[in-house]
Amino acid sequence: MAKIRILPEILSNKIAAGEVVERPASVIKELLENALDAGADRIMIDVEKGGRSLIQVSDNGCGMGRDDALLAIERYATSKIHQDPDLFSIRTLGFRGEALPSVAAVSRFTMETREESAAAGTRIEIEGGKLKNVAEVGAPVGTLITVRELFFNTPARRKFLKTVNTEMGHIGDTAASMALGWPGVGFRLRHNDRPVKAWTAVSDPAERTADILGRELRKDLHPVESETEAAVLTGWIAAPRHTRSTSRSIYLYVNGRYVRDKVIQHALFAGYAGRIMKGAFPVAVLFLQVPPDQVDVNVHPTKHEVRFLRQKEVHQAVVDAVSRTLQKADRAKWGPPKVQTDLAPVTPNNNPGPAAPSKEPPRPPQKPVQVSEPARSYVSPEPTPRTVPLPETGKPQPASAPEKSAPQKPLWQARGFEDLKIIGQGLGTYILCESENGLVLIDQHAAHERILFEELKHRSSGLRTSAQRLLIPESLDLSYREAETLERLIPRFQEMGIEIEPFGGNTYVVKSVPAEWAHKPAEPMIREILEKILEIGIDVDLDRATEECRMVMACHGAIRAHQALDDRQMRELLHQLDRCDTPSHCPHGRPTWIRWSGHFLEKSFRRIV
Repeated sequence: MAKIRILPEILSNKIAAGEVVERPASVIKELLENALDAGADRIMIDVEKGGRSLIQVSDNGCGMGRDDALLAIERYATSKIHQDPDLFSIRTLGFRGEALPSVAAVSRFTMETREESAAAGTRIEIEGGKLKNVAEVGAPVGTLITVRELFFNTPARRKFLKTVNTEMGHIGDTAASMALGWPGVGFRLRHNDRPVKAWTAVSDPAERTADILGRELRKDLHPVESETEAAVLTGWIAAPRHTRSTSRSIYLYVNGRYVRDKVIQHALFAGYAGRIMKGAFPVAVLFLQVPPDQVDVNVHPTKHEVRFLRQKEVHQAVVDAVSRTLQKADRAKWGPPKVQTDLAPVTPNNNPGPAAPSKEPPRPPQKPVQVSEPARSYVSPEPTPRTVPLPETGKPQPASAPEKSAPQKPLWQARGFEDLKIIGQGLGTYILCESENGLVLIDQHAAHERILFEELKHRSSGLRTSAQRLLIPESLDLSYREAETLERLIPRFQEMGIEIEPFGGNTYVVKSVPAEWAHKPAEPMIREILEKILEIGIDVDLDRATEECRMVMACHGAIRAHQALDDRQMRELLHQLDRCDTPSHCPHGRPTWIRWSGHFLEKSFRRIV
């Protein structure tokens, strides 16, 4: 007796359904893709009990005639592809012809549809994959799909469904991802006859993006635009200070299709490198347009994964676009603190006249605020003299003494860290400054770390001349894996001014280091570099290994917390920070500065209600 049999059609459909239909959200995804392919610009989703008892999707797309409707419920029946070349140049969201028969195989399925040229619509009823009824009905142009009792005939699958709230969470995410990718289409989601979310069609994609990601992000979303031979990239990325603990706020689209692609996600992280902490996820919406014949969307039954023909070029295009956008946005601009001018006016004959009543500066016409106690009560009517040390003698001199005035910068010129007024050093770690709209705290270690990192990056070849030979070379006794890693990195160390030579076996000697690091032992720094490289993998590419080297060297060379700085050193630190490409974050992604606005301070002290 033969052991191999051909499966019955109903059973094979159930197996196919297991690949395509994982949970209620999977059904909604497939039905939404069909609606969008049909040209719908208004789609309504109704769900009951998290999709367990009812899923209903209606659209105003082109609809179908009776014959097409009957063919649509057959496996491998599709209007999207006709011959071999079509499979490798997919221009639609659906194409396999598996969605409707797979869903119908594991539910009580009803489809009502009508095309514009037909006088009546067609109603098809299927139960567990078996055709029950076909009839003419009155129906608007478009398609209405009703799915009841999902997995009613596959209880083993049904028991794996989660709670109603969990399944609704997946449904909401699916609807949001579709709405985000198609801003010109209106979507409405209801659960148990109660509205959950409605996205009206918009002409500006930024409106839909802000609606889904959160309005509070609107001002911190930076547009991304790039065009290369491999791909056209558009979208938005959030400022690095807005991160999430998961990747749920990363939306990636390839030719309009929402995907979870590791190549694009890796490129996104690479573009954010040095701006966010390890383990944090950025907020981003990226749309890639790739020639259809250069991307394979037939990789996985759920169509969530793609494969690029020019993978390296696409990856680099995303890295460059994201990095360039963040670098352009990463320029702090502020002005010097405002000068208090609550002084009595002077008459033309230089005799002091009667003091005019002081007035509060006019506030912008926003929401009214109540000031419990005027700030003027804390300000002396005359500036209080303070003493500062003279550079030559160190003797105190009144601050009001005549000084050489520097030419004033035009108001329209971009301002940076150098324009801040330094107040002092707090906790031996933070440089406290004043700007025109509040206080700014700068982490001296993180800031100096960024400065040294970029110096190493931009002067990698020039550092050889500034290397300083050690009077007594430092020896390194390494393990086999550490020695093997170091051997590969010796040329890169040489570029950065660190001269290392083998000394027999697994022992090496450090003969010179960059001049900036000459006062610190080299062994701990080299060992930490090797540990970092081994942690991320010994087969890592040399460019990434070099980046790790620079990060460790910058950390070891930077001024430490609790290290006292004088005014000149603090001013020089701000001067150098202004010249960095990415001044707002250290190489590890920590912020170099934070700002407390005047409004925040007034509210914290209950000065406004």
